[in-house]
Amino acid sequence: MFGSLGEILPHAARRFGGRTALVFEGRTVSFAELNDLSDRIAAGLVAQGIQPGDRVSLYAANSWEWIVAYHGVLKMGGVVNPLNMMLTPSEAEYAMNDCGARAVFTTSDKAPGIADIGQRTQVKDIIVFGSNGPPGTTAFDEMLRRFEPGFTVVPVDPDALSTIGYTSGTTGHPKGAMLSHRAIVMNVALTAVMHVRTAADVVVSALPCAHVYGNVVMNGALAYGSTLVLHKAFNEQAVLESIQRHKATMLEGVPTMYMYLLNYPELGRYDLSSLTRCTVGGQTMPVAKMQQVEAAFGCPLVELWGMTELGGLGTTHTAYGPHTLGSIGVPLPHVEARIARVGDAGTTQPTGEVGELMVRGPIVMKGYYGREEATRETIEPDGWLHTGDLAYRDPDGNIFIVDRAKDMIITGGYNIYPAELERVIAQHPSVAMVAVGGLPDEMRGELAVAYIVAAQGRTVDAEEIIAFCRQQLAAYKVPRAVKVVPDLPKTSTGKIMRRELKNMAV
Repeated sequence: MFGSLGEILPHAARRFGGRTALVFEGRTVSFAELNDLSDRIAAGLVAQGIQPGDRVSLYAANSWEWIVAYHGVLKMGGVVNPLNMMLTPSEAEYAMNDCGARAVFTTSDKAPGIADIGQRTQVKDIIVFGSNGPPGTTAFDEMLRRFEPGFTVVPVDPDALSTIGYTSGTTGHPKGAMLSHRAIVMNVALTAVMHVRTAADVVVSALPCAHVYGNVVMNGALAYGSTLVLHKAFNEQAVLESIQRHKATMLEGVPTMYMYLLNYPELGRYDLSSLTRCTVGGQTMPVAKMQQVEAAFGCPLVELWGMTELGGLGTTHTAYGPHTLGSIGVPLPHVEARIARVGDAGTTQPTGEVGELMVRGPIVMKGYYGREEATRETIEPDGWLHTGDLAYRDPDGNIFIVDRAKDMIITGGYNIYPAELERVIAQHPSVAMVAVGGLPDEMRGELAVAYIVAAQGRTVDAEEIIAFCRQQLAAYKVPRAVKVVPDLPKTSTGKIMRRELKNMAV
């Protein structure tokens, strides 16, 4: 197993050399070329004063440059801060400022929004993919031209920090999950073991590399010699053409992607016979839909479950063993999972009884950056991580997610936290009170709906509220509907009962 994430590409280059590592929008890149390109970026970062342990953000969509930048940072001993490219500039700035990022890789369309970020944060360098960027930024292509391959990977302790990945919390403020090299390397390795990921595989993915699921897919392909056919964004036709053209053996995605594919009129025209297994995660998927996928794609659909605080997967099914549709499987090797009594983390529930899913092992985060209290609330003294998911175990050991202990909404695989939306909407002068809840949606899993009590003498305009949200929130977080209500359901202590909101939608 690799000692650090920075060792993945050098090892792959030695083993697989000129074989195709990556296909992205018509460009084919070998393992050796990826290694050389990331060497140049590592050298360029060092020349610009970035030191081991410094945080470097990646604020961009999927691309070959993203992968090169990611591994360049890790080779020189930096700590990566992968950001969801759908975040607004102000949301991205919050994360960069919170983790103390010294540099950021981004795209020409994102760069103007963060051009003056150095005035408010520790960011000193903005590196823009391509050959052009606003004045005061560094062109990625120029960095590739100026520096040579042959960079010596900076040795780091396996337990040293490798990644700070942000995940929203119940306060509505994002928290940075600190993950060691060991945690992510093991997650990649153990996922590969469970799914039998090898150099014989061609993997098609439109999952964001900045998301833990997409990150494990990316690193798993690079570490074990698979060819990764990566898409910038999901598109039914493009994904199906990739499977057919490249004779893909694996397709990876969230339930929404599979549902769109099932609904695509031309699905039957494509040859999908090369697929040997597909994976699905990010949210629960109706068993009936999973059965349709297996019938249409002619291969098993392997469910998985994970979270940012684990750097990837926590449970899944084995590729060669039995898999139970609707179950998230069993824990990864060397990882423990149990169902604890809600409110009593020390007591394990009997088989079949619902409780909170808890996880312990080397993949668990080190804690939340700068949030000691939140860390103590999430990780027990004996190492067990609270996941916030309610689940049960069947007699065969399979784990089934029942519900979420907290009120998180998952839309198309993206996590939405009501408190974050409420914090923004409450700033609008027409709003006296607001609560955000989820409504089931067949295609996206859930949709966020804002329930608003108007301020005295004011009228709430739904379109105005949504436009207000778009200015401050990533597109996927914007509520899909606004409902004006006379009051909100509350407990005797005045706490809003979000689980009752769905009854107000009727």
